Amino acid sequence: MKIANVVGARPQFIKLAPVLNAIEKKHEENKGEKIIDVLIHTGQHYDYEMSQVFFDELGLKAPDYHLGVGSGSHGYQTGEIIKRLEDVLLKEKPDIVIVYGDTNSTLGGALASVKLNIPVAHIEAGLRIYNRRMPEEINRLITDHISEILFCPTKGSVNNLIREGFEFIVNRGELVSLDSAFNYFSTLKAPYVINIGDVMYDSLCMYLDLAEKKSNIMERLNLEPKGYMLATIHRAENSDNANSLVNIFNGLNMISKNGHKIVIPLHPRTRKKISSLSLDFIFNGNNFIVIEPVSYLDMLILEKNAKVILTDSGGVQKEAFILKIPCVTMREETEWVETVQSGWNALVGCDSNQIFIMAIEAKEGTQGTFPFGDGKASERVIKLIDKWYGRTNI
Repeated sequence: MKIANVVGARPQFIKLAPVLNAIEKKHEENKGEKIIDVLIHTGQHYDYEMSQVFFDELGLKAPDYHLGVGSGSHGYQTGEIIKRLEDVLLKEKPDIVIVYGDTNSTLGGALASVKLNIPVAHIEAGLRIYNRRMPEEINRLITDHISEILFCPTKGSVNNLIREGFEFIVNRGELVSLDSAFNYFSTLKAPYVINIGDVMYDSLCMYLDLAEKKSNIMERLNLEPKGYMLATIHRAENSDNANSLVNIFNGLNMISKNGHKIVIPLHPRTRKKISSLSLDFIFNGNNFIVIEPVSYLDMLILEKNAKVILTDSGGVQKEAFILKIPCVTMREETEWVETVQSGWNALVGCDSNQIFIMAIEAKEGTQGTFPFGDGKASERVIKLIDKWYGRTNI
């Protein structure tokens, strides 16, 4: 069996790592037929801090293909990914293509594959915010509705797909056991909707100990545990909107002037917008520590030791929840509704006063039932694909 993994953005490299690890384990189990994995990097993220550092640090194999798409509008990126990926898929002829998350690489990878009648497996299927103004929402919707296997991270994401008319729900949407799941490929028809748990939780479980051993980010920045807040801003609706950007940083300035140190690994898009609009004045607070984007291991340590996390990133919201750090999300909605329902995450949009108030008053949430699985999602992905391939090629 040949699997092609299509990735292109920072969060996807993190999700890829445990999947590649699961493929290696499956190689050892399959003493007969080998699983061939082809790694395709679209080049959507290309700066060292946003791309290569993750391959170096997480021990990922070098991509078999690098499409070199680079930056551009949504239409340009998606179109170039489809065009360049098609040649690779025609050459490699994979049995299935795995795409991750909700980026232009996700959509481009899925479209290029199904146009060639190659089945697609979507990791992080079923996430919704019900706001079609966000490009990520469009990418999720289309990818889900053209995929053969929809690997959902939570019961809530399964329920979203049920509401959209998907019928063949494995294990009634509960976290699937491998033994029971194998039977569904012979009793149900595609597309298959399967709650496998969250692969980013797998990554955190795999790499947190390594991060604590290898990262010296706390020493480099002279930080004390719980002695700072951590902020990330990168979503286009925030970084490309001058009013939103100013409102967010006004809120952060209010926090800094209240005596709180704020560490900001500044995304290239956000830095570029600040410079182009001459908005450097937004860093008026004396307690800002503005740094370049950091590696995954450094980011885990910054998150784990923060007093509060302020972000517009979906992945960072989830990591804050897993690490039990109060989070303030500078968006109107979130795909990770479980983090809000538990009380660990507060949605504040771009309201300066709400950003300030919720950060200062942030409290721990409730423990409740953990929604993101058991840290074995990636193992399920590969074992289920292996079983799916065996059924479809009898």
